[in-house]
Amino acid sequence: MAVRIFGIHDEQTIRQLETCVAAEEGAVGVLCADGHLGYSMPIGGVVAYRDHISPSGVGFDIGCGNLAVRTGLTHDQIETDLPRVMDEIVERISFGVGRSDGRAADHEVVDAIRTAEFAPQRELTGLAAKQLGTVGAGNHYVDLFRDEDDDRVWIGVHFGSRGFGHKTASGFLALAQGLPFDGRAHEGEMMSAPVVFDAASGLGESYAAAMELAGRYAYAGREVVVGEVLAILGTEADVEVHNHHNYAWREDVDGAPAWVVRKGATPAFPGQRGFVGATMGEPAVILEGVESPEAGTALHSTVHGAGRAMSRTKAAGKLGTRLECSDRDCPYWTTRKERAPCPDHPQARLLKRRGRVSAGAIDFPTVRAELAARGIELRGGAADEAPAAYKRLEDVLAHHAGSVRVLHRLHPIGVAMAPAETFDPYKD
Repeated sequence: MAVRIFGIHDEQTIRQLETCVAAEEGAVGVLCADGHLGYSMPIGGVVAYRDHISPSGVGFDIGCGNLAVRTGLTHDQIETDLPRVMDEIVERISFGVGRSDGRAADHEVVDAIRTAEFAPQRELTGLAAKQLGTVGAGNHYVDLFRDEDDDRVWIGVHFGSRGFGHKTASGFLALAQGLPFDGRAHEGEMMSAPVVFDAASGLGESYAAAMELAGRYAYAGREVVVGEVLAILGTEADVEVHNHHNYAWREDVDGAPAWVVRKGATPAFPGQRGFVGATMGEPAVILEGVESPEAGTALHSTVHGAGRAMSRTKAAGKLGTRLECSDRDCPYWTTRKERAPCPDHPQARLLKRRGRVSAGAIDFPTVRAELAARGIELRGGAADEAPAAYKRLEDVLAHHAGSVRVLHRLHPIGVAMAPAETFDPYKD
């Protein structure tokens, strides 16, 4: 096989993966069922290179992944206290683009960055120290779940290496264009050819070392956040499931070593468990890779989520600059072109702010009401992350049935995300 496709995809997404595979003669690729268009390489894409490693394949959020832990509590033990718990989560954990709090600045991974093998990463120590244990925006979250089988409470988080990983990735893309590490690389279009390095070259070896360190940082960040939530709940964990899904691993492929680049794809070797989230209103799963011919042709990879069904702009509408009424709590706004005064407060000033300038397909107040009626405590989030913006996880998992099996089905009871629709450059 050159390319193995799971599920149904548009032509551009498939072509994007084929372009990545064509970067090396003999490379093979997989497109998981939750796949969709990404920058240079599709989300849900997997490529095995014998002699190359790809920073554009791993992406800007090096080491983005999921961590889930099972707590010692059952749902009935926290049900009445859940609103307070979720309030405390968003109070104690920073969500949003560029957020920092410095609470974990003394973590050992920060010391490792201070003496990083790849010297330019050492200059990022301050940023890494400030952002360790923050979550970011977009589709990144801190959620609470109840296990369908025994009602045990699970904590699940999704985010990656934050600004440290983003600047590391951007730096190597700059180096690939002959610029200094801190230069401003031209990112190109979504369908840009992949950036690949000879893995045995100095640049390839430096990227592998820098990627590994960013991955350690991402692991540490998720562990810090989960530790904070465990403290809020006053309990401990007895099961942990932790995986990157934006990373490159040295693996055996058809009897020979290769760099397997996964972008938004969960590794699923036989017996290896993974946590895969769905949407803010639907069950997540703990799954496990199985031994089968299907697993080999999937390059031991599976979905990392439900996969987008519509773009952020289509779901939430278009963001832009608009003029808003200065009267407190007045919802009125107008475009700069129209500049019509507020009909309710004609003497009020019109303040220039960034906001929604065209409606989206999803009415988020209705979504919030529906989640509340089902007992799900939502903090933050927006229309671009609503369930209708995504495929159904059970549907995409069905395409991978021969290579993974579901161990636990987890129903959301509390969802915490960044408080507004924002593009997060650190997300996958």
